[in-house]
Amino acid sequence: MARLLLVLILLFCVLLPINSDFVIEGIRNIQKRSTEKPVDDIEFYSLTINGQVTSRFARNVITSRAVNRANVSKEAIFNVDLPKTAFITNFSMIIDGVTYPGEIKEKEAAKKQYEKAVSRGQTAGLVRASGRKTEKFTVSVNVASESKVTFELVYEEMLKRNLGKYEMFIKVQPKTLIREYKIEVDIHEPQGISFLDAQATFLTNDLLPTIQKSFSGEKGHVSYKPTIDQQRSCPNCDTTLLDGDFTVTYDVNRETPGNIQVVNGYFVHFFAPPKLSGVPKNVVYVIDKSGSMYGRKILQTREALLRILNDTSEHDHFNFILFDHDITLWKESLVKATPENLEEAREFVKTITDGGSTNINDPVLKAIELLNTAHEKKTVPERSVSLIVLLTDGQANVGERDPSRIQENVKRAIEGRYSLYSLGFGRGVDYSFLEKLALENSGIARRIYEDSDADLQLKGFYNEIANPTLIDIEIQYPENVIADLTKNNFKHYFEGSEIVVAGRVTDNDLNSFIVDVKADGAEKPMKYTENVQLQTEDDASKQQKYIFGDFTERLWAYLTIQQLLEKRVYADASEKANLTAKALELSLKFKFVTPLTSMVVTKPEEEDKEEETLIADKFVDGQSQPYYISTKLVSATSSQPPAFVDSDPHFVINIPQKNDSLCFNIQEEPGVILNLIEDKELGIAVNGELIGNKKVDNVISNETYFGRFGIIHREMKIRIEVTTEKITILNHKDRKTFSWEKTKSISKEGFNLVVNKRSDVTFSFGEGATFVIILHEVWKGHPLHRDFLGFYTLDDHTFSDGVHGLLGQFFHGISYEISNVHQTDNPDKPDATMKVKNKLLTVTRGVQRNYQTDHKNGMKIPCWFVHFNGNGLIDGTHTDYIVPDIFSISY
Repeated sequence: MARLLLVLILLFCVLLPINSDFVIEGIRNIQKRSTEKPVDDIEFYSLTINGQVTSRFARNVITSRAVNRANVSKEAIFNVDLPKTAFITNFSMIIDGVTYPGEIKEKEAAKKQYEKAVSRGQTAGLVRASGRKTEKFTVSVNVASESKVTFELVYEEMLKRNLGKYEMFIKVQPKTLIREYKIEVDIHEPQGISFLDAQATFLTNDLLPTIQKSFSGEKGHVSYKPTIDQQRSCPNCDTTLLDGDFTVTYDVNRETPGNIQVVNGYFVHFFAPPKLSGVPKNVVYVIDKSGSMYGRKILQTREALLRILNDTSEHDHFNFILFDHDITLWKESLVKATPENLEEAREFVKTITDGGSTNINDPVLKAIELLNTAHEKKTVPERSVSLIVLLTDGQANVGERDPSRIQENVKRAIEGRYSLYSLGFGRGVDYSFLEKLALENSGIARRIYEDSDADLQLKGFYNEIANPTLIDIEIQYPENVIADLTKNNFKHYFEGSEIVVAGRVTDNDLNSFIVDVKADGAEKPMKYTENVQLQTEDDASKQQKYIFGDFTERLWAYLTIQQLLEKRVYADASEKANLTAKALELSLKFKFVTPLTSMVVTKPEEEDKEEETLIADKFVDGQSQPYYISTKLVSATSSQPPAFVDSDPHFVINIPQKNDSLCFNIQEEPGVILNLIEDKELGIAVNGELIGNKKVDNVISNETYFGRFGIIHREMKIRIEVTTEKITILNHKDRKTFSWEKTKSISKEGFNLVVNKRSDVTFSFGEGATFVIILHEVWKGHPLHRDFLGFYTLDDHTFSDGVHGLLGQFFHGISYEISNVHQTDNPDKPDATMKVKNKLLTVTRGVQRNYQTDHKNGMKIPCWFVHFNGNGLIDGTHTDYIVPDIFSISY
């Protein structure tokens, strides 16, 4: 049986409230390198997505099948983007008729098993972000000749109601035409379905009818089964048009405020009252205008605030506090949203410009003071909702700088009276700080992604909290018959959302029970009472035909785990240990991959009876993953980094779509500084300075190497200098220096550094941008050579479309074609014609070395070599990439 090669990628960021997303990508091949055009013998012939939604709880099964028709083994890849709010419950592979299932283990136990496999040079895992709503799961397996493999992934999540609808968002990206492509979604809602829709961004109006959708009563169905011809991007094309978003939206009937379902001793209570009069809200917007907000960020913030003002209700009160190192108040107190005040506010918002440093503590305390004064003087309605919305793109660097002290100050000042919402703009924020600040003050934290639609993201968040209709909701259940309740007290209810509570019925002989919901409305207290009739065994048995088993118990476990993990964010040490133990117990019992567990897939090898191991870990946004995962990936996997430069200096670009590489050299003088990566939008740059060999008999070799690198992250205000002697980190006025002689690591505010003694140093920034610099040492006193450095990118997916540089310009791929392969005087180095960027270049088949896993000998990387300093392949000429300083970056 062929040796099994597994590579797993899973990364989790921000918990978004409502989406169910996944991306399915295609299969790529691995085979012995050849000068001839590779033949695609692996066929990815079936991909099915079966979603089953029962009372908002979704169970999704993704199955893909591939066959290797070649006479050599090849690699098949299963690649899927999952919703960040989901928990994987199973992954299995069927190879040669044998099923290899996943097993959920406590993270530490899984880590030991993982490290055991890694020590034998077998499988490795990597955690990586995917997108705003998703995290990526990737596994590859070597498929023997004329064999088949089936992948099956199962995950579960609860769909949350937002702005009057539930949404299942499916990212469709198969990369190739597929004989059997199918999306099937079945929905069962006992309240009855009020509407059901499905759309796809990649379909023209002519093809929209290929989406079948229907609903009646409690059941709804969506089906999409495109034929091969319907998948084609044009009538005679072999490329697919399936590249975009497939969205299913629905809502349920709201004849009564609540709906309670009981199955096998567990109940779920859904509460969403009919449309009510809105409760006035009092909002203080605390807006960061520090220097890091310059450019597009400040423009998008202004645009978002103008949109929010346009939708502000006249019975609301509001104010603005702008901050950098100082505080600027629009008004000395909250004002009512009259047409005149709103117009004056618009003119004020238009004047917002970026300024100096970042002081978060004082403006938030000032916002609390404004709300206190407004309530004391009764200038705001007694029945109203008071909110603080904090928007920042950075970290406190003036005033009170200690995050824990800021959190303590804010919590003490609010005293549970108001809700604080934290919005982290861009990648430079300390998200874990913002999350704790919000959660312990009855709010939520949300990332605002630094994209062209950031203003719409901000406005979208406002829409969620724009219309509160109830305050201080308390849901009461009979204590003597109900246990293990999830959260049942809520500070606000916003129009278009839904409150969900789950629990366990302890009295087996119970026929019914009463539920009371108490809350304050806009004008008076509100009370709702529900008499819950429990199902008979026959009723429950009939209902099982339409639902997947004990869904109420699993939904209870899902909610309980989510809430325990949320409480851990702001709990003290003793309480955190108790919360962790409870969440871990439930994660193992119900087989959920959570931040406390990992999924392990093992398969014995026939030759040596050892096991290869796959680890699936769930990422928590704002927190660094345990570094052993990334470290073991670097040391164990044989996969090639996206792009790297090493030795003389040889630039190598991995092209996974073609299972090939491109390479070129740059010939310049020692002392020249070259730009490798520059992303103006993200504020990240990497530059390298060339060094030469030593003089021998007054003759200098023309070989050059990189002897110094400079890495800049403008938002984090970090500059890093790496030489063959030391690593220096400059952060504001702080300077830290690390020697190559000791293993050392630091992790702070989204930045991670690990120095492996006399070997390499790894840097990672927030959700992405992971680099490794390798130290190449020659023996002391070498007459010719000097120590030098190699640079490798491990994670480039978060870079913007405008990223550039000698390496960066290739991060989002490059299109080229190879033809006319012919022999030369050297039979090992045939020439060919490359068509790239509307040019024809003569290229030569060659070999470079990747020293990422073997710093001494390296691993051979066959590639097409582009002559003359990469001329024709790189944009412009190589001299365009010469920069004046090791920390150069454009603005």
